[in-house]
Amino acid sequence: MPNKCIIASALSFLLCFSIFAQENQNKKEEDLPQIIDEKAIEFKDDIDPLTPAKAAFLSAVLPGLGQAYNKKYWKIPIVYGALGTSIYFYINNNNEYNRYRDAYKSRLAGFKTDEFYFDSQGNPLTSPRITDDGLRRAQKFYRRNKELSLLVTLGLYALNIIDANVDAHLLQYNVDKNLSLAPHYKFNEMDAKSNLGLTLNFTF
Repeated sequence: MPNKCIIASALSFLLCFSIFAQENQNKKEEDLPQIIDEKAIEFKDDIDPLTPAKAAFLSAVLPGLGQAYNKKYWKIPIVYGALGTSIYFYINNNNEYNRYRDAYKSRLAGFKTDEFYFDSQGNPLTSPRITDDGLRRAQKFYRRNKELSLLVTLGLYALNIIDANVDAHLLQYNVDKNLSLAPHYKFNEMDAKSNLGLTLNFTF
């Protein structure tokens, strides 16, 4: 008989504990959507998904404008310096290419009046300073350099757009106390040893 009482008491205790745990679980589940909604609202307030697209669009319209929109003003001189240098080389190579091409076309037409038939003082020469073969090689050289300069210019222009877009993304990156990685040091009293490591804190 005493054994039956003990078993009945134990079963009653376990039943009460189970009901209590179930009620706590239901309460937590009821509170969970509200917590998630609050975090979602806070997250939406902090992040504007259109900001990176806007920064990229501004840089596409005018190089450096996206950097100004992101408040990275120190990058604007770098953008214009890089683009200005590549444009300068393109213009210079294009002018040289046209110079040698015009001289070559003049010779093909039967004229001997191009600039390479004269010395630096403007005096006529008996033979040209650059042969027809040399003019062809010069055209090929400067045409290749001109095309390369154009590709570099387009690449830098695209890089300016990508940089503005990535910067706008990184400005909205969530870095706060709720998410942190920090080193820790702990002295273990059981074996008198020191423990070093990294702690990842994530609060939600």
